Parts: sequence; C-alpha cells; structure tokens
Amino acid sequence: MQDLLALNHYFRRYSGAMWAGIVCIVLSNIAGVYVPVFVRQGIDDSVYLVQMAGDLGHNQLAGTIFTGALWFGLLVVAASAVKGVFMYLMRQYIVVVSRKVEYDLKNDIYAHYQKLSTGFYRRNYTGDMMARIGEDVSNVRMYVGPAIMYFVNIIFTFITVVFQMLRTSPSMTLWVLLPLPVLSYSIYVVSKIINRRNTAIQTQLSTLTTQAQETFAGIRVIKSFGAGKWFNLHFNQAGKEYHRLNMRLALVNSLFFPLMMLLVGLSMLIVLYLGGIQAAHGRFTTGNIAEFVIYLNMLIWPVASLGWTTALVQKAAASQKRINEFLDTEKEPVHTGTAPFTFEQSIQFSNVNFTYPGSSKPALDGISIELKKGKILGITGRTGSGKSTIAQLLMRQYEAGSGKILIDGKPLQEMDMYDFRRHVSYIPQDVFLFSETIAENIAFGLEEGTATRGQILAAATAAGLTRDIDAMPQGLDTMLGERGVTLSGGQKQRVSIARALIRQAGLYVFDDCLSAVDARTEQEIIRHFVQSLHGKTAIIISHRLAPLAFADEILVVQNGRIAEQGTHQDLLAAGGEYANLYKMQMHENTAAVPAE
Repeated sequence: MQDLLALNHYFRRYSGAMWAGIVCIVLSNIAGVYVPVFVRQGIDDSVYLVQMAGDLGHNQLAGTIFTGALWFGLLVVAASAVKGVFMYLMRQYIVVVSRKVEYDLKNDIYAHYQKLSTGFYRRNYTGDMMARIGEDVSNVRMYVGPAIMYFVNIIFTFITVVFQMLRTSPSMTLWVLLPLPVLSYSIYVVSKIINRRNTAIQTQLSTLTTQAQETFAGIRVIKSFGAGKWFNLHFNQAGKEYHRLNMRLALVNSLFFPLMMLLVGLSMLIVLYLGGIQAAHGRFTTGNIAEFVIYLNMLIWPVASLGWTTALVQKAAASQKRINEFLDTEKEPVHTGTAPFTFEQSIQFSNVNFTYPGSSKPALDGISIELKKGKILGITGRTGSGKSTIAQLLMRQYEAGSGKILIDGKPLQEMDMYDFRRHVSYIPQDVFLFSETIAENIAFGLEEGTATRGQILAAATAAGLTRDIDAMPQGLDTMLGERGVTLSGGQKQRVSIARALIRQAGLYVFDDCLSAVDARTEQEIIRHFVQSLHGKTAIIISHRLAPLAFADEILVVQNGRIAEQGTHQDLLAAGGEYANLYKMQMHENTAAVPAE
C-alpha cells in the first residue's frame, strides 16, 4: 500500500465526489440492513397469527396473514429500492472519479516523459514506457474505482450487519463470526503471494510489449534478413513465460475463493444448528433464524469479493510501484534564471569535460570553443571522436561534467531552457519524422506549426527537396508512413533540414545532416546553405568535409579533444588530420565515378 500513497493528491483533487460516493455506500447499507428486519417481523407475525388461529375464522386468518405479508413485502421492496438507488449513485461518483484519475495520471506521466533527459531514453525501452502508461495505469484505475468502492462497501456492510446481529443475539453473533480471524490471516498470507506474482507479471508484460514494438519498428530489416521465424520463436517464449506467470496467479486466486466460501458455509451451519437449538428452548424465534440467514447472505458477496478486491489492490500496488519508478526519475535540468534567451555576442565552451553515464572513457576532454555571432563553425572528426556530443551539451540534452558553456558570458544553466530551445534550430543525427504530410513535418519547425505555403516551399527549395516533391502524386500534401518510412534516408534528412531552415532562429545546429544524400544533392544543398545562413550563426557538424568548406572556422576533434583549428584552406595547407580526411574523401568520390 506504500506505493499507492502517491495517488493521495488525486484523491484530494476529487475528494468531494469520493466522499459523496462513500456517503451513498453508507446509506445503501443502512437501507439494506432493514430488509432482514422486515422479513423477521413478517415471519414472526405470521407464526403468531397461526398460533392464534383458534380465535380467528379461516377466512379472517387468511386475510390477516395476506395483509401482513403484503405490508412487509412492500417494506422489503421499498428498502431494496432505496438501497439500489444509493448503489447506483455510489458507482456514478466513485467509478467516474476513477476515470478522471486515469485521465490525469496518463497526462501527468506523458508530461513527465517529455521532461526527462536523453539519458533516460538511452536506458529504457519504448515498449516498457508504453506498458507503464497503458496497462499499469489501467490497473491503478481499478484500485481507485472498483477496489476502493468494494472495500468501503465491505467495511460498512460488516459494521451495519454485525451491529444488527449483536442487537438480536450477541452470543449467536460471536459464534457466527468465529471463522473471521482465520479469514483475516488467510487474506494476509495470500495477498503477499498475489503481490509478488503480480509484480512479476507486469515486468514480463513490459518485456512482451518491448519485443512487439521493436519487431514492428524493424519489420523491414527482419524481413530482409529472413529472421521472422527466429523473432516468432523469441516472442513465443516470452509469451509462454507470461502465460506461466498468469497461471501461477490464477492458481492462488482459484484457491482463495473456495476458502472464503468454506468459511461462510461454516458460519451458515452454525446459524442453523445453534439457532434451531435456541428456538427449541424459546430463546430464539423462527424469524430470528431467517434474519440471521439473510445477514449471512448479505456478508457472502463482500467476503467472496474480498479475494478479487485484494488482487486488484495488489495488482495496482505493483503497477503504481513501476509508475513511481519513472515519476521519481529526476527531470531534465531546468533553467534557474527567468530572463529570456538573448544572443548578441558569442557562445563559448570553456574547458568542458563530459563522460556518458555508464562509460569510463571521456567523450569530451577539455574542450574550449568560441563562436561569435554571425559566424559559422564547422566541426569534423572520425566516428566516436565526440563531435556530436558538443551539440548535445549545447542543447542541454546532457549536462557537462565540468567546465562552462557560456552565452554572452552567462552560464547556459542560468537561462530559460525552453526559451533557449525555441530560438535554436537543431537537426539531430537521428532524423525523426511524424506520420503526417511533408508540409506538416516542415511546418513543425515553426512554433505550433503556423507556417504559410510560401514559407514551406522556400524551406523545401533550400533543402533540395523540390524535385522529389514534384515527383510525388500529392506533392507537399503527401502522407508519410510511420517515422517517414515511405521516404529514403536522404529524403528524410532533407525534410529535417527544411524543418530547421523554416525557423528564423538565432542559432542553427546541424549534426551530420547530409550523411545520407548523394554528392550532387549535397552540392545543391550547400549552395542553398551559403545563401540561407548568410549573416547567421551556425554550427555544422559533419564527417564529410564538403559542407564545411564555407565555414568561417573548422575544428577537427580527435578522442574528445580539439586536434586542429582553422579555415578550410589553412587546414589543408597544414597537412594534418583534416588534409588526410580531405584527400581520402576526394579519392573515394573519384573512385565512385564510373569510367566512360
């Protein structure tokens, strides 16, 4: 139950409706507990009339019994109707609250996901995150609604029924409730087992969801390698384990219900046996026996549902624990200042060091850079040299281990992070497109997607997309598949470039955004880059050197350090790593041209 305390602020939010539902539960039980009283009075009156039959005629006796039975029958119907009305209202209040809590909890988890750092997404699987916001939240809803409703109903049913039983016969009540301690201990033991098995089930469900998500996302690769049979086998094995865990839980539940019914049945035998003995001695009436039997029947459903309700609570506790693990994850570092982002002078990296979580090798080691406003900085290096890490630290996807990142002399951490990102146009190494039209994907570059047709076309032209769009049946209105699956790698990159160029940003950061385009398209995009970025501040990261030729300054990064620094011509003249990379790429481009 400790993990479920995280839901308390939702209960406070909807406390009015929850209390109204609880009041309805109390009133329904008060109305329901009068049904056995009316039955007892009706039976006892009828027995009394039969005993007095000598003083009454046959017709008069029959008429009196009929009138009494009708009267008490109407009272029973009226009490049952009142109970039914309040039961309906209790469901309307409490179950509706559970749906509202489900809605709020999903929104809160979704909002929290968006505030988590990039490192969180490196450590966790998409399928697991989907399972927690889906199946786990549904389990929690069942606790907020049905489980709480039935538990409260069980409590007040026991209070009202036992109170009436004690008023009728304290000794008989104690005998009837004798199996209750055994019942309580059984619930305690079984609940612990249910909790452990529910936790294992939810963990395995996350594994299943993750495998399914990865299979669907990589279906083209799976089919191309003919690996479908292996993936089916792997998924079936995980499914069998999920089935096995559920069967173990079902075994516990299947034993729980018969145990409850056994204890209730034992109480019923006690009522009939002891009630019959006391009735024979005149200390109990026939109506009292019927009254106690009805009281026990009123307790049967709460007792029978106790195992199911306990299972709901344990399942919700296991699910809420998994949800709390993510909700308790530290959010992405937030801004500590309130002033809006301004950039008038320069961006500086001052002796910045960084090591990725889980790695012992530094990704950046003492990096110092200065980029003045209106200038273009190129960064290159071999794979794994640390060039992309520079962009990720600037965008605050990670926090630098030591050193400072300054904008106009102010630490980046003191700026409004969200305002900063709104004024930066960033293309990450991994291109992501939405399942919308090309136009909508490009317009995403502007806040809330408010872009005119002319702006979209201009950005598409600058990204070298014109010929591709013209070849598509619906042009800019062509719908893309999931993650842009209907486009080639180069087309995806150019859509992401158009998305970046449509934003009139204060800073542009391009992280290896031309790696999947051919040489001809690359030259076309570079020409547009020269025009579009004229007089603007940009960082262009690329392992290919052609996009860097027009940069004002180029850095060559090796093993997390700056190995060379200068203009394109200066670095070629120096004959170092940059010159070697240039010669190698020129040789590759020449070799790729077929002989005539």
